[in-house]
Order: sequence, then C-alpha cells, then structure tokens
Amino acid sequence: MRIAIFSDIHGNIIALEAVLAEIAGGTAVDEYWILGDIVALGPTPIEVLERLTALPNIRFIRGNTDRYIYTGDRPPPTLEEALTSLRKVQVLSEVAGSFAWTQGAISQAGWFDWLSQLPFEIRMDLPDGTRVLAVHVAPGKEDGLGLLARLNEDELWQLVADCEADLIFGGHHHQPLDVHVKGKHIVNVGSLSNPVPPDLRASYVVLTADPSGYQIEHHRVDYDREAVVEQMENLRHPGRNYVIAHLRGRRK
Repeated sequence: MRIAIFSDIHGNIIALEAVLAEIAGGTAVDEYWILGDIVALGPTPIEVLERLTALPNIRFIRGNTDRYIYTGDRPPPTLEEALTSLRKVQVLSEVAGSFAWTQGAISQAGWFDWLSQLPFEIRMDLPDGTRVLAVHVAPGKEDGLGLLARLNEDELWQLVADCEADLIFGGHHHQPLDVHVKGKHIVNVGSLSNPVPPDLRASYVVLTADPSGYQIEHHRVDYDREAVVEQMENLRHPGRNYVIAHLRGRRK
C-alpha cells in the first residue's frame, strides 16, 4: 500500500501539477489523501478541484480556510482588532477581498455544497495494525496551533495525547515535521503552496505500508512560482500581495 499525502494547495494548480507529475513518474500510489486548505487564497481554485476530483482513490478533509469559504468565518484580525491599527485595517480588507473572491468562484462553479460536506479527519488501520489519523490542524482542532515544527515534545504531546492513533498526519503550518513523541509518530506533510522559507518548494509525503510495518518518505518539488505570481497579477486578485510575498520567500 502506498498513499500520497499532501495539504495546503491553496488554489495553486501549478504547484499541484508539479507534485502530481513527480508522483506519476515514480512508483505508483494506491490512494491520495488531501489534508485541507484546498482552494482559498490562490488564483486557480476551480482548476485545482477539477484536477483532484479526477484522480482515482482520493480522500479529502477540510481545512480552516475551506471552512471560511462556506461558513463566512474569517481569520484574524476581527473588525474590533482592526480599529486599533491602520495596518490591521489593511489586512482585514485584503482578507475580506481574498475570501470573497474565492467564495464567488466556488459558488459560481457549483462547488459550494461539495466543499461544505468535506469530513474533518481520515482514519485507517495499516496492515501491521498501526492506527492512522489524518487531520488538517491537530486532533480535535479546526484552527489555531497545530503540529508546528518549532514546538517542543511536551507541547506536541498536549496536542496528540488524547487521540486514538499511533501515526498522526497534519498540515496547516506549511512546514514539514517528522518526530516520535512518547510512542506516537507525528508527521506534518508541509504545503504545496505558500511556503515558509528557506525552502520554497512544494512538500508532500508518501506513506508505504505492509504487514511488516510502514515507512514515510518526504518529498520536495520545485515549480514555477513566478508563473503563479503572474496569474495573481493578471487576475488583480485581491489577496495577491499576501500570496506573492509567500511565493517569493518574504513571509515567515
């Protein structure tokens, strides 16, 4: 059994195609797991959905930005917080415009109900009996602090201690992680889009499992980030400044 697992595509078809091309050029996978944040922020949310849903044996979960699209919730700052700072007013305006843009595209193309019905987690028992849990942020959490690489063992343990799983996959923070904490194996698969420097390549993992055990392979794939920048600029996308800063390694 081989499963390709990735997260945080953020409406970036160029990054997605680069990753799928690498997977297609290697050993075949049996399933794809997509760990959320599929459409928001980037220039090509519909193309991403159409490409993913055409893949065989694919499973999805929702991320916090997917939830923002279909509920109308938004990330910080709140209006009250924004009123304390001109900079926060600018951020609030950009956030509102970006999510409204994606929400309009999703609704117009008929994907709104599909997005709203995505599950919160994926569970599976591997052939060797390992219990697997895949989430976007962390077990039992839909937003906020998740499986972040800079957390120490005690902080990570607080996030996973109560979950009934031996191997936990997450995304959300756009930084890969692979650690063992008190008998649990914690893996952050990183992100396809909006990378955290210094490595700006797309990140994903492949899980290989058989009755004797399992292995995790971390992969990095380069793609034409400037082509994504051009797409954002040509669309006059309201969230382009934020995304372009990520693609050029200017955000941490």
